[in-house]
Amino acid sequence: MIKIEQISKSFADTQVLFDINAEFYSGKINQIIGKSGSGKTVLLKSITGLLQPDHGKVFFNEKEFTQASIKEKKLIRQEMGLVFQGGALFTSATVEENVMFPLEMFTKMTKKEKINRVKFCLDRVNISDANNAYPAEISGGMQKRVAIARAIVLNPKYLFCDEPNSGLDPQTAIVIDQLIKEITMEYNITTIINTHDMNSIMEIGDSIIYIHEGKKWWEGSKNDIFISDNKELNEFVFASQLYKSVKEIRNG
Repeated sequence: MIKIEQISKSFADTQVLFDINAEFYSGKINQIIGKSGSGKTVLLKSITGLLQPDHGKVFFNEKEFTQASIKEKKLIRQEMGLVFQGGALFTSATVEENVMFPLEMFTKMTKKEKINRVKFCLDRVNISDANNAYPAEISGGMQKRVAIARAIVLNPKYLFCDEPNSGLDPQTAIVIDQLIKEITMEYNITTIINTHDMNSIMEIGDSIIYIHEGKKWWEGSKNDIFISDNKELNEFVFASQLYKSVKEIRNG
């Protein structure tokens, strides 16, 4: 589990996050949603330590992270897996080399052990016979699968995904969503997904917080969204006529 308390963040004279409190649960898909510029990416980076909050605390299974020593932070970071927007694969490295990179950085495994672990993770995300391919030689959906394999290669307790469906067609996006959900449940990972993909929210959103103008404006599940009377949340979620119709049908 991850818990954050009163997280605030400013850049120069502009405050982006305002005293956000939230809990993110193990074995569930925890989503941070909101409009572009709402602060959700800054919040995700503040949780992972890519940004230092101006105020507040982040706890990883009761371990306080924000004020931890460099050594303690390094240990916690080794328990994190990150899937960046666009995949962020090394273009000059093969699929196998991309997935092996965290093992090279953080373990003392033998070459054989590393290769076996990479093979296991690639098999888990349903990729075979692509070990020697380069990112430019595989599809966008396969690139995302490779990024997920790299993120789980160190057996993380915490998985962070920044817009994992960005640039994918709807059918492939659903496959990636289901893959992340399966891995989360299978290994009891605390997964946090930063997204504004409405299909993803409705498909796999177990626990959701909605960020509006840097503040936590609402929290609940994908089912709670349909009965919420939060004006700003409804304007965000049901902006399209399709989702307005879905809400009307569900609510009778």
